[in-house]
Amino acid sequence: MEKPSLEINLPSTDEEGKLYVVDSLNNLNKLNVCPDESQHALDEEDENIGGTGENMTGSNTRNQCYFFIAFILTLIVSLAIVSFVIFLIIQTRNKMDQISSRLVAERKNIEELKKMNNMILQYLNQSGMKE
Repeated sequence: MEKPSLEINLPSTDEEGKLYVVDSLNNLNKLNVCPDESQHALDEEDENIGGTGENMTGSNTRNQCYFFIAFILTLIVSLAIVSFVIFLIIQTRNKMDQISSRLVAERKNIEELKKMNNMILQYLNQSGMKE
């Protein structure tokens, strides 16, 4: 089997047009010569090298997708941390309420003990005077 020649005369195109035509011919040649699996490998190679700019849009889209996923994961982790901090604040407030209620109860007990001490001292003072 003979391969057809891909030589084309480019009579009056400027440099950019020539590059575009050559690049298009290279892409056609890749499609005709390479099987599908090899074509994917060549496309990935073009993306890594920089390609013609057409493949860079897929890379940019992929990068935007990765950025969006990272952003969503960051938001989820931040939400989890904020929720945990709120939980700790609520737990601390409950413990402080328990401690303050214990202090109030102990203060009442101390006041009652002071009153009983004063009553005992008064009784002892009165009984000591009679003797």
